[in-house]
Amino acid sequence: MRDWKAIRARYEPVIGLEVHAQLKTATKIFCACPNRFGDEPNTHVCPVCLGLPGSLPVLSRQAVSLAMRAALATHCTIQTTSIFARKNYFYPDLPKGYQISQYERPLATEGYVEIPANEGFRRIRVQRIHIEEDAGKLLHEGFAWSNDKSGIDFNRTGVPLIEIVTAPDIRTSEEAHEYLAALRATLVYAEVSDGNMEEGSLRCDANVSVRRSGEAALGTRTEIKNLNSIRNVARAIEHEISRQVALIESGGDVVQETRLWNADRGETVSMRSKEEAHDYRYFPEPDLPPLLVDPEWIESARRSLPELPSDRRRRFIEHYGIPAYDAGVLTLSREVADYFEEAARASGNPKAASNWVMTDVLRKLKEDTRPLSACPVSPGRLTEMICLIDDGVISGKIAKDVFEKMWSTGAPAGMIVECEELTQVTDASAIEAVIAEIVGAHADQVAVYRNGKKAALGWFVGQVMRKTQGKANPRLVNELLRKALDG
Repeated sequence: MRDWKAIRARYEPVIGLEVHAQLKTATKIFCACPNRFGDEPNTHVCPVCLGLPGSLPVLSRQAVSLAMRAALATHCTIQTTSIFARKNYFYPDLPKGYQISQYERPLATEGYVEIPANEGFRRIRVQRIHIEEDAGKLLHEGFAWSNDKSGIDFNRTGVPLIEIVTAPDIRTSEEAHEYLAALRATLVYAEVSDGNMEEGSLRCDANVSVRRSGEAALGTRTEIKNLNSIRNVARAIEHEISRQVALIESGGDVVQETRLWNADRGETVSMRSKEEAHDYRYFPEPDLPPLLVDPEWIESARRSLPELPSDRRRRFIEHYGIPAYDAGVLTLSREVADYFEEAARASGNPKAASNWVMTDVLRKLKEDTRPLSACPVSPGRLTEMICLIDDGVISGKIAKDVFEKMWSTGAPAGMIVECEELTQVTDASAIEAVIAEIVGAHADQVAVYRNGKKAALGWFVGQVMRKTQGKANPRLVNELLRKALDG
């Protein structure tokens, strides 16, 4: 039987991602139709976005401003002159028969996004960011006539997009996951896009190839589409790597093509042969002049940016002394990062705040439909509970129960502890009495401990904590137990 893991290790995947992000503008990019998701099909359309004869596009300044923010947030260089082009292809949801995009001269080039790597960070290069309009949406199900035909919703036609294209710097499906999560966080922090993959605000295509380790030449790549979540991006890439390696190992050749990800079956399936740039017959858009961006506008956009996830991550590590992994998780959401920072400052115990947010708060948010800003345990309430633990009023074990009651009732920690008499037992004589009772009743376990099996101490600790309903101070229990057993 062949060692598949060893076979995989002989190949190096080469991955690049193309991410389309819808911009959070009030209107579409070339007309005044609303840019709004979820309304009745074909209610936000006009002659411009439908491509009717005689209509002319007018570029939205807000769309350009947001695209510039995205470029600066990903450390790109904004070109002072960029040019729009017509990308020609024929598909039912493209009413003009072409898409207004940018080709040879995009808005921005040569940036990067940082991802975690070995307790540090690695840069994934961004080759270009260009502005374009979205196409419409084909509707294949959900209507009485869906068995016989498909519908077209042109509401999305003309919605402003940016396409963010990486260099082929990604080597694993995990790195692709990290990159997409970091990019999404950056765009949401910068208020460029809402990053909602389920609604199509953020869409990703993955280009995947494999080559034998040590080779410089790139293998034949395939493009994967229909990736509607960060998790599915990683799953699809992992499957495609395995598929290509298996194909090469069996003597076959990888064909350059576009493939679709089938999440239910967990596999990619062939869709069509991969198009090249010349297949689209790009040429300059005659109805739009070159886009000129002056340095003052660029600097104004730069000054308007908030603290971005990568900068905040570094600051959390340096200022609060938390591990890089913690900082990475906490800064993926601006709301979560704000919550943690408020609790860390107020409690004076950043590591405890990090632990509680990463485990209990985020766990409850997955179960709850409310946003973090409306959750019943505010940063101030969490701070109060952390201080009760640090002051020895309650133990960490009891705090878990207190937290659950805080979430379900909205009551503060102090009130719950007082009403339910959960205060930690720190009276040494009371604990010693419990220890004496347990030690006297379990001479066999005492013998095990005294014969050198010091791990038996944990069994005694468990008995004391059970007897005191988890209220005994754990540090004091350990100290008094050692004294009793060693004596």
